[in-house]
Amino acid sequence: MSKTAFIFPGQGSQFVGMGVDLYEKESAAKAVFDEADRALGFSLSALCFEGPEEKLRLTTNTQPAILTTSVAVLRVLEEKLNVVPDYVAGHSLGEYSALVAAGALSFADAVQIVRARGQYMEEAVPAGQGAMAAVMGMEREMLADVCRKITEEGAPVQLANLNCPGQIVISGSAQGVAKAGEAAKAGGAKRIIPLNVSGPFHSMLMEPATEKLARKLDDYTIQDAAVPVVANVSARPVRTKEDIKESLIQQVASPVLWEDSVHFMLEEGVELFVELGPGTVLSGLVKKVNRKVKTLAIQDITTLEKALAELQA
Repeated sequence: MSKTAFIFPGQGSQFVGMGVDLYEKESAAKAVFDEADRALGFSLSALCFEGPEEKLRLTTNTQPAILTTSVAVLRVLEEKLNVVPDYVAGHSLGEYSALVAAGALSFADAVQIVRARGQYMEEAVPAGQGAMAAVMGMEREMLADVCRKITEEGAPVQLANLNCPGQIVISGSAQGVAKAGEAAKAGGAKRIIPLNVSGPFHSMLMEPATEKLARKLDDYTIQDAAVPVVANVSARPVRTKEDIKESLIQQVASPVLWEDSVHFMLEEGVELFVELGPGTVLSGLVKKVNRKVKTLAIQDITTLEKALAELQA
């Protein structure tokens, strides 16, 4: 029997206007945005729907905004269709959306945690000292060697997001990322694309954020997951509250093993990946791992209706 995975986007998928039509037409979505506004003490919904973009792009706002939009889509789908996924997974921040879907975190707790997580990540490294860049067209072992050599020379840089074949994001000190980019290009990489981010996420430089997040998580209740959550740090499923908490703590300063996570789910028999939340980034990455697998992306009323027609067929 074929299996289904729900997957949830991370930072970079946000856009002004996300979720607004669902909010206006679906009471289940409205309830999620209203709950986020209450939990955070300000109108996150207005920021999602109206911007301004530069404010929405701040990590402390982006993370709860994407989580809220993703969970709003999830709740509407759950109301319309009795479908329980075999696996859930999310890219970086998206792992929190996956944990809400799996019943391991309440939405109100998750939105408060990711708001704080974004703040800790922004505070970990002074502005301008860290960087990230996407490296296109280089094998991970070769790029890992490049990063290792430059780190040994005193400019820390490492693999951060292993997204799909030929697309890896590196992260670390601004000097380390620049040097690694030059060395990768000289070693045969097709393109180096600097990313417009506020810090060196998923690198060792995020350790201060890891420590703060560990303390923050002590204030919240994590439950065992009702369905397996494929964790970023291991590309393997976690179910117990202890394993979930540990994976969330490690995740901040560890690589996101997205390609590996998709491979694991494919090997487990997943034939349909349903992306819930703004954008279609993860659907695209899944297709680059295996172009034959079926994907659906739901982010608004139009894509919801299309997905429902296919899922109910």
